[in-house]
Amino acid sequence: MKKYRLIAGVDEVGRGCLAGPVVSAAVILKKGVLIENLKDSKKLSFHQRIEISKNIKRNSFFSYGIASVREIEKLNILQASLLSMKRAINNLSKKPDLVMIDGIFAPKIKSICKTVIKGDEKIKCISAASILAKVYRDEIMIKMSKKFKNYNWNKNFGYGTKQHIYGLKKYGLTTMHRRNFKPVHKMLFK
Repeated sequence: MKKYRLIAGVDEVGRGCLAGPVVSAAVILKKGVLIENLKDSKKLSFHQRIEISKNIKRNSFFSYGIASVREIEKLNILQASLLSMKRAINNLSKKPDLVMIDGIFAPKIKSICKTVIKGDEKIKCISAASILAKVYRDEIMIKMSKKFKNYNWNKNFGYGTKQHIYGLKKYGLTTMHRRNFKPVHKMLFK
């Protein structure tokens, strides 16, 4: 089997949300560095993710890619996710020999890609990407919650929680809502 010098892990966050962008991170971990608690971001608390993300940033080459709400609506969530992954990979300062991606779909890029089901649980660089993407997207939604106060995005981060649905029903849609996602779409055509 070929030995790869630079391996990037890639993961996205926000596919199932009703509001906000989809965010991907690409991470190349520096050789010989051990970062504790690298695992699927969903298995870590909000504060654990923030602390671990600081360590990842100090010990890696990393970048982000974003697909906006409008791009999600225009392309569909899968294609927008792939676009955000491609942007994250292209934004890396070092070019990887191999890109390992969480899931079963890979963007069309020049680098060799390998998809790994549950890669965020199995591959350290994908776990690191999962954590960075989650922290970055959470920061976006916390910032947006200051502008759109009625949806509780500082706690639900755009997912379809009871508080978010209540806010949608009471206050209507914002520019950050994905109009083609079922609960939001239903509200448009009541």
